Amino acid sequence: MIKRKVLALFFSLIAMVGFVLGALTIKISDVYAKSESRYQQLENFSDALNIIDKYYVEKVELKDLINGAIQGMLQNLDPHSSYMDKETYKEFKVETKGEFGGLGITIGMRDKILTVISPIEDTPADKAGIKAGDKIIKIDDKSTANITLDEAVKKLRGKPGTNVKITILRDGVEKPFDVTITRAIIKIQAVKSKMIDDIAYIRLTNFKEDASREIMDALKKLSKNNYKGIILDLRNNPGGLLTEAVNVANLFLDSGKTVVFTKDRDGKENHLKTSMFADFDDSTPLVVLINEGSASASEIVAGALQDYRRAVIIGQTSFGKASVQTIIPLSDGSAIKLTTARYYTPKGRSIQGVGIKPDIEISAGKIVLTKSHFSLKESDLENHLVGEQEKIMDNSTKSEEDADKPEDINNDIQLKSAVDVLKGLIIYGKKSN
Repeated sequence: MIKRKVLALFFSLIAMVGFVLGALTIKISDVYAKSESRYQQLENFSDALNIIDKYYVEKVELKDLINGAIQGMLQNLDPHSSYMDKETYKEFKVETKGEFGGLGITIGMRDKILTVISPIEDTPADKAGIKAGDKIIKIDDKSTANITLDEAVKKLRGKPGTNVKITILRDGVEKPFDVTITRAIIKIQAVKSKMIDDIAYIRLTNFKEDASREIMDALKKLSKNNYKGIILDLRNNPGGLLTEAVNVANLFLDSGKTVVFTKDRDGKENHLKTSMFADFDDSTPLVVLINEGSASASEIVAGALQDYRRAVIIGQTSFGKASVQTIIPLSDGSAIKLTTARYYTPKGRSIQGVGIKPDIEISAGKIVLTKSHFSLKESDLENHLVGEQEKIMDNSTKSEEDADKPEDINNDIQLKSAVDVLKGLIIYGKKSN
């Protein structure tokens, strides 16, 4: 009886070991099959490389073939992943510091067409009238069909003082038209500021290094005028550094708030939050202006302020780029720009392809004032009773006849609307959060 139990246990152990070994064998075979498949694909690549090197009609440098293969591989992933050779990578590092050569436009691929994301303010492209959404179908009379983003950048950039002709296809314009632009050294002034009545107006053109510090300095300077509200203008701001997006949001949100969170391919989340120290009074009414040229970092800031109801968002729906690119240097001095994550607003909204929808949607344009009809007021009547306030106003008008007039903002209906909304918030003492 004991022998039978021992034999049964022995055979059970053998069966168990056999099952484990079988499972292990399957796992090892899966790994081997996967490795074999990758090896086979690399072997195919090597064969193709050798065939081109040996039989192509002209002599080709092996380095050029490899670089082209890497470029094509990345281009096949998404419009924002790309390969940067040594020269391009060097220019990229200079660009993030706010000075580079070119036309002053941020470009991208939309539906495989080279498209202007936004012109940078006060640059040759901006002064030439280039607009967000313009499609560049030719550069110096050569078609941009099948052109890569890096190739387009190289063609558009060049020696300052030289010209480049681009052919534009614009929505609402019947035929394509040519624009000749003179290249220049592009120096980005990230922040412009001024007072509009009792409102601090901050224009942010790019999220370059220290952009948040420049905003803080501008607000501190304007605080001498005792501003009662703030307008943050992010129109035609193509984005920039993710860290600066968080730093800018930090100026207007409470400490410890998630500004944006990212998800990688495995679903792992990384929450980027405001610091533990607030820089400004959170109660100051705030309006943010956006349009179709507001992208990436601009959308992160606008999305966070909208989610927390910290600001009223006015303008047009933004560009809709919600992916994170990581720059990975290679050993030879070149680099890969690779999309490594998607980003989401604090409430978990994905704006990829859809953008930030403003709370108050207003198209770009200007206000056309018409001559008012004739009307008769008490003050127009002969021998009318003069009021106390009328005397004060009359003296004030006389003393201000030679004073500078307030800036006319009727040529910018979006800005005018932002001012009006903010004045309403100020008058009724309502916060936007």
